Amino acid sequence: VLFFLSPPLYGEGYDTIELLLNGTSTAEWDTVMNNSMFYGYGNLLLVYLMLIILLKVFASSATNGGGGCGGIFAPSLYLGCIAGFVFSHFSNDFTFSAYLPEKNFALMGMAGVMSGVMHAPLTGVFLIAELTGGYDLFLPLMIVSVSSYLTIIAFEPHSIYSMRLAKKGQLITHHKDKAVLTLMKMENVVEKDFVVVHPEMDLGELVKAIAASHRNVFPVTDKKTGELLGIVLLDDIRNIMFRQELYHRFTVNKLMTSAPAKIFDTDGMEQVMQTFDDTKAWNLPVVDEEGRYEGFVSKSKIFNSYRQVLVHFSED
Repeated sequence: VLFFLSPPLYGEGYDTIELLLNGTSTAEWDTVMNNSMFYGYGNLLLVYLMLIILLKVFASSATNGGGGCGGIFAPSLYLGCIAGFVFSHFSNDFTFSAYLPEKNFALMGMAGVMSGVMHAPLTGVFLIAELTGGYDLFLPLMIVSVSSYLTIIAFEPHSIYSMRLAKKGQLITHHKDKAVLTLMKMENVVEKDFVVVHPEMDLGELVKAIAASHRNVFPVTDKKTGELLGIVLLDDIRNIMFRQELYHRFTVNKLMTSAPAKIFDTDGMEQVMQTFDDTKAWNLPVVDEEGRYEGFVSKSKIFNSYRQVLVHFSED
């Protein structure tokens, strides 16, 4: 449907770019509307080009998002060229404004969009400067590229290439602390040697579990579903654990407390460390998306792994 409405959307768009850059008259530029529903309406050229800008954004996003090979580089040049041309051509329609050469502004539009999308202002400057075969436009290209870059980083700190990794928490940056945390994996720091108890167990059974464990934290889970219900801290029952007359009077359900926080097995290590900082805890339980207990993460385990990764990272 988009190709039917606007044939220039088909392909990389280099034919349209060449037409707008090399055209010298309105008659030549109007040929961009050939085979479209706007054919023969030369006075609607700017409306047609602005419609192409909107449709190209949708077409490229749909193609790339759907698993196709739509690319980023060519659509950026294409949109930038049309945007620069529309701006200058629209300005030239007013007699009180200075004449703006469409070709130069189309080139600067290409540099601006490329710098914003790719977060690469130098690439935009030098690529377009080489494309023109000279450095007459070097200063305006620098102004446009830097302005575009400073504008986009205020709204989106990551380029279109690194945005997906950043959302997953897998982006390695020059910040050493974040880079080390990115390299660490949750499954490598989860400890599963904690003795699990159930809420219906009495104090006597809990004491037997304590004797079989070398930990001072005991996760309480539902016997059927495995859902984490709470934790029992050794310090909380130390004053009654040796009184045998109470072994059948108290159950784990009365002795357990809520965990300071829960860590999901899908959380990134940066989020895990933030949770530890917020709760000031040394051990936190790990659960899956349905709340089933999987293990514990301790600060000491994270620090040991952190140091190993940091040493390996520094050696590399």
